[in-house]
Amino acid sequence: MSAAPESRVRSAIPAQTLPQAVDGGQADSRPIKLKATGIDFFYGAFQALHDVSIDFFENRITALIGPSGCGKSTFIRNLNRINETIRGARCEGEILLDGENIRDIDVTQLRRRVGMVFQRPNPFPKSIFDNVAYGVKVNGLARGKRAIEEKVENSLRRAALWDEVNDKLHKSAYALSGGQQQRLCIARALAVDPHVLLLDEPCSALDPIATGKIEDLLFTLKDQCTMVIVTHNMQQAARVSDYTGFFLLGKLIEFNKTGVIFRTPAQKETEDYITGRFG
Repeated sequence: MSAAPESRVRSAIPAQTLPQAVDGGQADSRPIKLKATGIDFFYGAFQALHDVSIDFFENRITALIGPSGCGKSTFIRNLNRINETIRGARCEGEILLDGENIRDIDVTQLRRRVGMVFQRPNPFPKSIFDNVAYGVKVNGLARGKRAIEEKVENSLRRAALWDEVNDKLHKSAYALSGGQQQRLCIARALAVDPHVLLLDEPCSALDPIATGKIEDLLFTLKDQCTMVIVTHNMQQAARVSDYTGFFLLGKLIEFNKTGVIFRTPAQKETEDYITGRFG
């Protein structure tokens, strides 16, 4: 991708003080599903995030990009309070889900509403069927064998995995390929009908074919939930997302519609990263 013309007028405001969307980020027709405001996060005395604010719009895909160690994964792990399990960690600021502060939501209910898929597939040491059925049973979302079977089938179909596994549901999930295991983890997350799905580098351990299947899946899920994806793959961010946020050194440097970020970024740091000058 060629660099934008050097003649483009740049803001005189330092990038670290301008995290908000420059064009269109606040003009989406969809309501705000998840809203993070002034997020500071600390691992003990070390501050990993600095005053991060982002609005995530309903039924949109938001990609978070930036070099390793810039705070992307740390940030999304605050969105369903997973970071609370880290000793000595603390989060300041406010995160609202449908207008409700997530600290006021029971953590089990929160993680049902805000699901997560991690970098490497992590199926339970159970059968394919039991992996998907686990959350359904624990949360009491279906009662009776037939109702649970229907929920499992529906979740596997939503994850584009049913046709590949319907004849081996009671075999170990570990028998699946890496890409299939990742889609199984997505099916497991979808089984509890989350409002938001967080994906932390979901394709980093997968081959291009499996990656393509995951990306196709994200498009089909857009009408069903809001998604936030952390990725080092800028081509992937450009392909799948509606909005993109660029992180650097724990700060949100720029957030905007994906087309704007990749064609006419407002900040020099963003342009330097997406054109490969560093990262």
